[in-house]
Amino acid sequence: MKKGGMGSQVSYNVQTAVDTRHKLIVAHDVTNAAVDRNQLFPLAGLAQHTLQQDEIKVLADRGYYKGEAIKDCYDAGIEVLVPKTLTSNSRAAGRFDKEVFHYEEETDSYRCPAGETLQRRFTTLEKGKVMQVYFSAVSVCRNCSIKSQCTTSIQRKIRRWEHEDLLDSMEQELRKTPDAMSVRSQTVEHPFGTLKAWMGSTHFLTRRLKNVRTEMSLHVLAYNLRRMMSIMGVVPLMEAIRA
Repeated sequence: MKKGGMGSQVSYNVQTAVDTRHKLIVAHDVTNAAVDRNQLFPLAGLAQHTLQQDEIKVLADRGYYKGEAIKDCYDAGIEVLVPKTLTSNSRAAGRFDKEVFHYEEETDSYRCPAGETLQRRFTTLEKGKVMQVYFSAVSVCRNCSIKSQCTTSIQRKIRRWEHEDLLDSMEQELRKTPDAMSVRSQTVEHPFGTLKAWMGSTHFLTRRLKNVRTEMSLHVLAYNLRRMMSIMGVVPLMEAIRA
């Protein structure tokens, strides 16, 4: 895994779900996955189970953005807000990326930056996902004055996932709540910082995934007990434990 300022190292990937009200860690896991995007639904589902709620709302950073996982969450009653990833081959090459093509729901078509219409032409299966493919006539792209900013091919094609309307709705909700990512950062980063300070090192003391998960569970238990002492007080907490 990549670690800031330290290059790539052999590491475990710690995942936590923290409630925004009391800053308690309601779910956690340790994986050996190098990226986070496959961890959204498992951890959100674990948090939902722990809280025993039919519906919960989850905020996550863009590293967790994955269409299939977001749909799985919504199907399970978990509303998620995750910013889109900024990786784009077109953007990296200095050309228009998909975000500047406006989807017209009424006509099921896209409007390009030059004002031309890209119509839905066919459906294809890509990596297990049903995708709709949109493009305009070759002559339209060939005669476009800004083609060099759009594509190096004979025409620009846009692919749309069959459930992309769900991702569009999430994006609209994010625009309505611009402070969502600030809330996420303020909520989840503090427990991580606290646990790292307590551990006094960037390393776990145990080895093998099973043992590291146990070690992390003990850290989370200690953190939550400390939080509950601050929230309830020591005596009320002890009485609640005895009850």
